[in-house]
Amino acid sequence: MAEPNKEKLHIRLHVYDEEIKVTINRDDEEYYRAAAKLITDRYNAYAQAYKGRKSEHTIALMTLIDVALLYQKERTNNDTSPYDDILKRLTAEIEGALGEG
Repeated sequence: MAEPNKEKLHIRLHVYDEEIKVTINRDDEEYYRAAAKLITDRYNAYAQAYKGRKSEHTIALMTLIDVALLYQKERTNNDTSPYDDILKRLTAEIEGALGEG
């Protein structure tokens, strides 16, 4: 079993114009860095489009909505419940046919 301190990693993430210190699981580092880059890229796009017309707070919320929308779409694409239902029905039909034979 690995030592608890060896599993954790202290990193600094650059998100838009801030540097954030976080302690993460070592295995998640690439995800944290990709998330920070995604947020920064999306914030920069909104800031470029709306700077001077929208507050920084509103731009941050627009960024948050954009990222949450990506998450929700991906979550929907990965929903396996319709396939699970079909497999259950097919399994029941197969078992019924085999039981009758």
